[in-house]
Amino acid sequence: MHIPDGYLSPSTCAATFAMAAPFWYVASRKVKAQLHTKLVPLMAVVSAFSFVVMMFNLPLPGGTTGHAVGLAVAAIVLGPWAAVLSISIALLIQAVFFGDGGITAIGANCFNMAIVGPFVAYAVYQVIAGRSALTSVRRVVAAGVAGYVGINMAALIAAIAFGLQPMLFHDTTGAPLYAPYPLSIAVPAMMIGHLTIAGIAEAVAAAGLVAVLQRYEPELLDLTASRHVAERGWGQTRGLWFGLGLFMLLSPLGLLAAGTAWGEWGAEDFADPAVRQEIAAASGNVAPPAAVPAGLERLSGVWSAPIPDYAPAFLKDERLGYILSAVMGSGLVLLVFVGFGALRDRRSQSA
Repeated sequence: MHIPDGYLSPSTCAATFAMAAPFWYVASRKVKAQLHTKLVPLMAVVSAFSFVVMMFNLPLPGGTTGHAVGLAVAAIVLGPWAAVLSISIALLIQAVFFGDGGITAIGANCFNMAIVGPFVAYAVYQVIAGRSALTSVRRVVAAGVAGYVGINMAALIAAIAFGLQPMLFHDTTGAPLYAPYPLSIAVPAMMIGHLTIAGIAEAVAAAGLVAVLQRYEPELLDLTASRHVAERGWGQTRGLWFGLGLFMLLSPLGLLAAGTAWGEWGAEDFADPAVRQEIAAASGNVAPPAAVPAGLERLSGVWSAPIPDYAPAFLKDERLGYILSAVMGSGLVLLVFVGFGALRDRRSQSA
């Protein structure tokens, strides 16, 4: 679901960035008002969890791959506005340092996965959970359904963005300039995998975490019960960081799924006969354009990530490289939130 550079036109990228910007602004204002509650450490661990869980690729129908996002978990534990910032930071770090998602498409990726997904998941969770007790099984079910609906809505918006490109942006011969497949192909190709596999993974992750929190830290669920915001210092989130560390060690499981996520093929893949067959098989047996779409080729090289595909060049063992990338990504997330905390403290001292 991470849209790469070149699959969306510059005007689409600008429009989606403009759509995401008001949510970032409001989210920053709302979270700023909550910084005295020590929400920052909890946001950090949730953001790092989202970063790592997106590294667990799953095999999808058609030979492609997909992943959970952690968007329901973020919305349930933090509330939707803090979830917007937490997942956006994870997506930005993925794009800049690891080439997972495009720099030009950061607005679109954040709109889909950090805004639409969390808000839909939060609404579904609130409706189903209602006023049930924090330890109620109803909340576990609500979390699972919220995760499933939230990630599928995010995938649908991404599929529509892909599918509109050839209709709106093509050359004089009708050849697509960016994403090559229309809505009739993009929507089924994206949604079949998310409705059957990725959505279930998101549901299991959300329901499982809520069940764990009910047993060990039910007070965290008060954030969405609208009773109070629990104060969480860095020391108080150690248990969550230890759990995240386990996920980091297990992250190489994401390497087991073969294939590329639909719509995330590189420009060079359009010239590879084997990959072209894979693209066609995942796209209703419709072959991709004979040549790389001109706009896609032009924009695909706009940014070179220092650690593309979570594979540090100095490590030959891809499994170790994947673990190191998970640690590095989580560390970068931590640094961002440490910066937020330092800025908060400095402003409070000067006030």
